[in-house]
Amino acid sequence: MSTEKNVDLISSVDNAGLSGYHYKTWIISGLGFFTDAYDLFIIGVVTSLLVLSGWNSLSAIETSLLDSTALLSAVIGALVFGRLLDKLGRKAIYGLELVLLVAGALGSAFLTPVNGVYVLIAWRFLLGIGIGGDYATSSTIMAEYSNTRNRGKLIGMVFSMQSLGLLAGPLITLGLVYSGISLGIVWKLLLAFGAIPAMFVIYSRRKMPETPRYSLNVKGDAESARKNWKEYTGITADASTDNRVIKQPWTSIITQKKFLLTLLGTAGSWFLMDWALYGNSIMSSQMLSVLVPSSVVGLNHLIRTTIYSAMVFGFAALPGYWIATFTIDRIGRKTIQVIGFTAMAASFAVLGIFHQLLSSTYVVEFLLVYGLSYFFIEFGPNVTTFIYPPEVFPTKIRGIGAGASAAGGKIGAFIGTFLNVIILGSSIGESGLFLILAGLSALGLVFTVLLLPEPKRIDLEKISGETELQEKEFTSAKPLKQS
Repeated sequence: MSTEKNVDLISSVDNAGLSGYHYKTWIISGLGFFTDAYDLFIIGVVTSLLVLSGWNSLSAIETSLLDSTALLSAVIGALVFGRLLDKLGRKAIYGLELVLLVAGALGSAFLTPVNGVYVLIAWRFLLGIGIGGDYATSSTIMAEYSNTRNRGKLIGMVFSMQSLGLLAGPLITLGLVYSGISLGIVWKLLLAFGAIPAMFVIYSRRKMPETPRYSLNVKGDAESARKNWKEYTGITADASTDNRVIKQPWTSIITQKKFLLTLLGTAGSWFLMDWALYGNSIMSSQMLSVLVPSSVVGLNHLIRTTIYSAMVFGFAALPGYWIATFTIDRIGRKTIQVIGFTAMAASFAVLGIFHQLLSSTYVVEFLLVYGLSYFFIEFGPNVTTFIYPPEVFPTKIRGIGAGASAAGGKIGAFIGTFLNVIILGSSIGESGLFLILAGLSALGLVFTVLLLPEPKRIDLEKISGETELQEKEFTSAKPLKQS
């Protein structure tokens, strides 16, 4: 056990070296994100399997709703859990989002009848609420337990577990399909698997103590903050609430011009990035169909596109996540996000302009350019848009700031996924879709440059504007001197 007597508790959090409790928090939070990614992206494969397993053909609207409903309900989950996180506390609700996720995943798998497309949509809606809640809660909690020097890496490690979930989908699909199991069982197993990792960490999330920053900066409970910090980390430090608790309502804080512009930057750039990412990823089977010869049909067609998806996710996306995560505290959030959006715009523009690449004749060339776009989505705004929100909003509105930012992203993901089905079936086609994505990426670059600060290695209270709010409130509360 280490002792830091006479050291302010928040300074102790900010200056602590990487330790076991950092990695414990990462695992507890990160397994949820493995599950989030798997559950969101596996539905594209499942949608293709349903018809092959004996379901009636799905209409374009039914396919769109199946692919995108969880993204829409994630908006609700992110906003509701984000607000509850600030109102009731981090400990009070952490883990409940995974209960909803598990229920939605198991219901999707085992309580959906054949041809029950709207029953499946309903379960996916519940699943999405849990996923949205996880976006708001996990980033906030990891940020508040992180030290200043490694905060970007630690939050990024939570989010980068998504890369493993992204890759797990096509690999598990291929394993089940090649096993010879009936396709009517395969799609159920694919949906049910999404509940397993989450089950392992629900209890651990419920047992986590309240974060020191929430106890001090919102509740004004120095004794609980000191006690919980010592029990969770083994570190003893002094705690004081002097000049910390901001009395003004959360609505008056978040509606200040500074925070509204920041929210526009975090939610806006996330909206634009998710439009590009989720439409491609959930619909990877359809997007990659252009590479499959017309003579390859049915299950063999699905196997071919799933192999291509696994290649893109494994060789391009996964390295991008982790390279961003382990360099972000040196390179900076803003720099990586600018690089990512720029490369995305260029890659999508090449695919849109040189439409001859969208054929089975140019498989290698297409996968190289398409894979490049995926690498820079991950070594770029997909990682940074998750890290930014819990850093740039004060403790009192950190939950709703993170939740509203994630909600902005999932609105973009819903629109992109829903419209992609329609666009691909229209005269615009896949080349036109890539040009649209190039334009959205360019706009994301503008949002980043104009609206977002650089938070690397700056204490949370300073970069979030909390110190300024505390000083203003303390100054205004001082009694006037008698003349």
